[in-house]
Amino acid sequence: MVFKNFVGNEKIKEQISAMFEKGRLGHIIIIEGEDGLGKKTLAREIAAALVCRAESKDLPCGECAQCIKAQKGVHPDIYEYCPPGGARSFHIETIRHIINDVYMPPNEAQHKIYLLENAHCMNESAQNAALKIFEEPPEYAVFILTAKSKSMLLDTILSRAVTFTVYPVDYELGAKYITAANDAVSYDKALAAIKSQRGNLGRAVAEIADSKASYESDFVKKIVNSLVSNDEYFLLGEIAGCSERGQLISALRLFKAVLRDSLVSGGALVPALAPSAKLLSDNYTPARIVNLIAVTDELIEMADKNANSSLLATEVCLSLFRTVDR
Repeated sequence: MVFKNFVGNEKIKEQISAMFEKGRLGHIIIIEGEDGLGKKTLAREIAAALVCRAESKDLPCGECAQCIKAQKGVHPDIYEYCPPGGARSFHIETIRHIINDVYMPPNEAQHKIYLLENAHCMNESAQNAALKIFEEPPEYAVFILTAKSKSMLLDTILSRAVTFTVYPVDYELGAKYITAANDAVSYDKALAAIKSQRGNLGRAVAEIADSKASYESDFVKKIVNSLVSNDEYFLLGEIAGCSERGQLISALRLFKAVLRDSLVSGGALVPALAPSAKLLSDNYTPARIVNLIAVTDELIEMADKNANSSLLATEVCLSLFRTVDR
């Protein structure tokens, strides 16, 4: 098997690949581990391999029609179920729906795959109902359950399943994966995040996203306040201090959304920055704001092409203040 998105856990990959190639993966698969370690990612890659039609050992190929549908989440033979959240929230009604569906043959693939996310949330009635299909499933059916811990599932289910436990990734491997997926994130920032989350890749990515969102929001507030207070020097220093061009581009895009919000009432694109939008509408005419939107578009395009940070910082300040010059 090929694992394009599931990072680390090489022993698990070897085990799954060997079992898959020998046709011994089984009908019931449990993937356990804490949130953020890639349980769902691994489950989806197994599902894609099961529906792939490529004549190769390196499955999923990622290129055949079956793989493309799986990647887009629209394959007619891959079903995903996720409880609304909370203990015992995976109800028996969901299992009954699966039981009614499972005996209908696959639409396109050789297998019909049911991905039951957070199966540890199944109440006892749901787990007992699931046993009815887990004991003697149709030959084509495969059930992949993800759970925080297999100990939260009935022993009668565990006895019929093969279980894989996923673990945190190596720090350097995780940092390389993050930077490869997002060139706006520096290696040092990715490494710091993966270390702070003790190798939990999902949580590290979320930490970076939260940090980025917070930075961009604060940056837009500074842009607006600087323009309204006519403090060009302050804004120049803030932009010059931005070490990552990707962050500046994202902040300018967010600023553009706030500019649009300042032109309309209700239905804000960025509700969290509504005070900044109001500050703009209170100080500038709609025509001036429209001009700011056009200039911001030009600055985003320039920032995307310009590698000279000092020149870029100067141009951003000069263009914005020239546009609002009263």
